[in-house]
Amino acid sequence: MAEFDPLGGPEDGADKRSGGNGGSGKAPRPRDAATLVLYRIDDDLPRLLMGRRSGGHDFMPDKYVFPGGRVDTEDAAAPALAELAPEENAALSLKCRRRARAFPLTAIRETFEETGLIVGREAEGPRNPPASWKAYFDLDVAPDLSTFTFVGRAVTPPARHKRFDARFFMADAAETLADDRPPVEGAELVDLRWFTFREALELDLPNVTRFVIGEIGERLKPKADPRRPFYLYWTPTGHRRDTL
Repeated sequence: MAEFDPLGGPEDGADKRSGGNGGSGKAPRPRDAATLVLYRIDDDLPRLLMGRRSGGHDFMPDKYVFPGGRVDTEDAAAPALAELAPEENAALSLKCRRRARAFPLTAIRETFEETGLIVGREAEGPRNPPASWKAYFDLDVAPDLSTFTFVGRAVTPPARHKRFDARFFMADAAETLADDRPPVEGAELVDLRWFTFREALELDLPNVTRFVIGEIGERLKPKADPRRPFYLYWTPTGHRRDTL
């Protein structure tokens, strides 16, 4: 049996044409991104919020994923009521040129844009928020990063026509969401639902998403041992799996 590749293969939507890079012979530079894995416990059964990417996307169309997206330059400037725990910030800062707080803030903004869910707490918003954050702060809420756990980091394979250097976070919906409104489907994600782990693993998933689900499952086990964030990346000889 071949080794499971958490960074994926053609089944994840890789562009096989000209090696996936337009025939230039040079892999595109990965763009920073962030993803939020929201979970909740229903009758002792954990569930994960996931949705299906639109079939019109040219990157992983029709795959089930967690909310997330590319980091905007404004994200690091968004004010927060509380910052990441020191140990989370330290792990996130390793081998990173960008301010660590930008990544959980990106995950919050993208979750709001893709699902309508408000990750944060009631608070008076800033007078002049970043433009991409105005709709969020208009609801009189503010981010709280203290409930986030940094799960790991994964870089898209070089054969893809789009590449991301994604950071994955997990958070308990009961502690993280401002209210109990249901998720709302939009242009980015449809079929948004809270899936059990068994249901999630039966979906059409990118390999890295399947890998992350396994990591979340290990972390949610009763009396689970502490786990360091994973780091999946590529070298000239293939992918590597390290810890941060």
